[in-house]
Amino acid sequence: MERRLVVQPESDLDIQAAAVWYEGQRFGLGARFLNELDQVFRRIVDNPRQFLQVEDEVHRALLGHFPYGVYFYVGEGSINVLAVLHLHRHPEMWKSRN
Repeated sequence: MERRLVVQPESDLDIQAAAVWYEGQRFGLGARFLNELDQVFRRIVDNPRQFLQVEDEVHRALLGHFPYGVYFYVGEGSINVLAVLHLHRHPEMWKSRN
């Protein structure tokens, strides 16, 4: 059964803020961040249980070249992204979104 990836509005804001910040650091870096995030999203949809379960039903997928984690849970027919957070700045913020 294929699940649909649902990015919560707060998570979308996380993503936009990170992409804008990276793009401000170096031209094209924001696009690289978004591309890598898209690859991680595809891996999550393909096999969500391969990622570390951090608490209760919440899993975390890590980006390879950026210090960000995607916090998500598997729902009935969907995978819900709670947060996309910098691992050193806001690692626990996803808990307030669960």
